[in-house]
Amino acid sequence: DIINELINNSRQTVGKLGRKLGTPPTTIHNRIKKLECEGVILNYVANIDYSKIGLPIMAFIGVEITYSVEGKKIRQVDVAKKIKALTGVQEVAILAGGTDILVKVITSSINELNELVTEKLRNIDGVDKTQTMITLKQV
Repeated sequence: DIINELINNSRQTVGKLGRKLGTPPTTIHNRIKKLECEGVILNYVANIDYSKIGLPIMAFIGVEITYSVEGKKIRQVDVAKKIKALTGVQEVAILAGGTDILVKVITSSINELNELVTEKLRNIDGVDKTQTMITLKQV
């Protein structure tokens, strides 16, 4: 269907999509616009080989938070927003279970990753524990 085709290659023309799906291009165009208006399609992104632009280190960081600091209640979403604002952070997801937040980061070196985790991330109010998993290879 249209969504799967766009997931595989969002740069396809409506003509090419129409030929693949056996649907007129105007129908494809109208369906895509409808999906955008309804908020089904949020945006279009480029998949980047970060190592080719000097950012070869990718890691995922599991974050456990404490919900009270010095008597002040801490909200998971507020901690996530502060993490998202850090340089090098690509994605932040709020989770259920033992890990409260999962963070995807891209850095230029292990030293930069270390600074991000130990000097910035762990100093955000509410961050209790972190577990960093370095990506060896993406497939």
